[in-house]
Amino acid sequence: MEIDLDGAAIALDGDSNLIAEAALAALQANGGRLIEGSHAREADILLMSCPLRPGTVAGDPRALYADARKAAVAMTERGRGRIVFLLSATAGMPMRRHPRFSMENASILAGMRTLAMEFGPKVLVNAVGVGAVEDETMVSGDKAMLSHTPVGRAGSIEEAVAAVLFFCDPLNTYTTGQMLCVDGGWMAGYGRNF
Repeated sequence: MEIDLDGAAIALDGDSNLIAEAALAALQANGGRLIEGSHAREADILLMSCPLRPGTVAGDPRALYADARKAAVAMTERGRGRIVFLLSATAGMPMRRHPRFSMENASILAGMRTLAMEFGPKVLVNAVGVGAVEDETMVSGDKAMLSHTPVGRAGSIEEAVAAVLFFCDPLNTYTTGQMLCVDGGWMAGYGRNF
C-alpha cells in the first residue's frame, strides 16, 4: 500500500516489536520522517505500540492513555494529527486462556475510543487489532487462534502494516474511534470456543 505522508513527523511510543518496527519503516518509505525522544510530542502521527503476544503484560492502560492524551493535546494545538494503537485482537474479544491480557487490551481500546471522542475532528485516533501473525516465530497472538481462524493461516507483518497505513493515509479523513482487526476473521465468532 502506498500513501503520501509529505514529510509528516512520525513517532513510536510503547513496546517495540516486529510489527511496530515494520510500520515505522513503511511510514518512512511513504514520506514520513521519524522523530525520537523528547521531540515525540511534535509528531503528526503517533504509533502507540502494545505487547501483542499473550503471556506478556500489556502495560498500565492509564500510562498509555496519559502518553497518548499528551500527544493529542499537542496535535490539537497544531490543528491536526493521527494516533494509531497497535493492540492484540483480544481487545475486542477476550480469550479464556488469557484473561488478564484480554482485559488490559480491552482497557486500552476503551481509552483509544475516549481519545477519539475528545479530540476529534482535529485528531483521528484508531487501533489495529492484530491476531495471529507469524514470521519465523509467532509475532502476535497465540497459535491456538489458528484453529479458529476462518482464513486458515496466520497473518503476515505486511498485512498488519497495511492497516496502519490505512489509518495514516491523508485521504482517510472520516475514520476515528475504530479498531480494524487484522486477524483472519478470528474475532468473527470462532474465538469464543477458547
